[in-house]
Amino acid sequence: MSSQAPTSRPIKEPSYLDALIPLVVLIFLIAGSVLLFGLGAIDGPTQVGLILSTMVAAVIILKNGHPWSAIAASGGRAVASIVSAIFILLAVGALIGTWNMSGTIPTLVHYGIQLLQPSWFYLATAMVCAVVSVGIGSSWTTSGTIGVGLVGIASLVGVSPIITAGAVISGAYFGDKTSPLSETTLLSAQLAGADIYTHIRAQLWTSVPAFIIAMIVFAILGFQEDIVANVETATDLAKLDQLFWITPLALIPMVFLVFLSVRKVPASLAIMSAALIGGVMAVILQPQAVVRFVNDSTLATPLVYIKGVWAAMATGYQENSGIADIDRLLSRGGMDSMLLTLWIIIGAVTFGTLMEEFGLLAKLINPVLYRAKTTGLLYLTIVSTAIGLNIVAGDQYIALVLPARMFRLEFQKRGLQPQNLSRVAADAGTVTSPLVPWNSCGAFMSATLGISTFLYLPYAVFNIASPILSLAYGITGFKISRMPPIEQSEEQPEASPNA
Repeated sequence: MSSQAPTSRPIKEPSYLDALIPLVVLIFLIAGSVLLFGLGAIDGPTQVGLILSTMVAAVIILKNGHPWSAIAASGGRAVASIVSAIFILLAVGALIGTWNMSGTIPTLVHYGIQLLQPSWFYLATAMVCAVVSVGIGSSWTTSGTIGVGLVGIASLVGVSPIITAGAVISGAYFGDKTSPLSETTLLSAQLAGADIYTHIRAQLWTSVPAFIIAMIVFAILGFQEDIVANVETATDLAKLDQLFWITPLALIPMVFLVFLSVRKVPASLAIMSAALIGGVMAVILQPQAVVRFVNDSTLATPLVYIKGVWAAMATGYQENSGIADIDRLLSRGGMDSMLLTLWIIIGAVTFGTLMEEFGLLAKLINPVLYRAKTTGLLYLTIVSTAIGLNIVAGDQYIALVLPARMFRLEFQKRGLQPQNLSRVAADAGTVTSPLVPWNSCGAFMSATLGISTFLYLPYAVFNIASPILSLAYGITGFKISRMPPIEQSEEQPEASPNA
């Protein structure tokens, strides 16, 4: 009796229905979670929807003949791609906890209340965050440090924390897009084949007008409100003085973080180091706050300090001053506060990676590209693709990398300089990511600033204006740089890994 070697199942090309089903399921589940749970959707229901949608995509991939081992390997690559983001999130959680306990954030709030007037608070917030973000090249670090303090100050001076969050994100992303230190800026230029400084000069043509629009809107919002400080502000300030030693020395952890960022120390290492410095400064400057937080008379004083710093990094700092605004501002942070955010990022990125690597996204995008005959339609396709990927894939890197990689050859064939592609990819991919609640950036900003993505979205003016301006440039031809077209034979598109 002759034996036959087992044959593997043939791998089939995905159909349009295969590509559509996971997207339809995702849209249905996300919409259902928002409908049933409202703003609480991102506290678990949205994550469940993402995981279930990922399972649906996996079943379709199995149906097309791919082994489960290939799907598992793809999921592993997805999680590996966000390891850096995971450590940054955990470090930011620890930093918020120790900076509250060390007096860093209370000191920022104290000085900010005295210096920032309500009528131009939003405008100043956007400008301060823009300057800091340009200097350190990170929207996440800017929002997780300066942004947290400014949102906290907002409620105390009588302005809207929601609009302030929009101003923080607008300024932070303007800086992120235009800084040569930003990894997304470097990635945009590299993927499109543009020189970094050529890319930044091209980027300024959309970023500067978009930021001017944002500043005008924030100025109007500030002057229209004409709010005076809350009547409790003086009491709050006095209470801060009682709870913490308000001193410029408390800002040492922030100065240390800026120094590390400018020195190009990896973000997660820089933030975690600043969190530890915050813990040390808490013991030196605010020993009474550490003792009050731990509230354990059975421990020796050195152990109280160790336990306080440890707990602030793990579960966040807690304050019970009796003043709601102060307690809400200071009782935050801890690595555990980021776990829901990590859950949503893992689900979103895994879903997006499966859709990309097994050809489901390309099945939907390629026919649209073939019909984009004009430059305006090509730009519309890229903007729609990038925003759609932010919604579907849930990660700004996927929304940035895929359009830059997929449309690079098309730009060469049409005689469009690579900085055109790098600009529109960044305008549509990078800056719209914090506008999606289940996107890694949207989840991070919401968790860090303490404001729901759905609430701050209308006020993230820069992030809304940037893709609109970029699309307008593509349609009108304004500031579209050209070169001699390159024939397709000179460069072949990358083959799908599963073709």
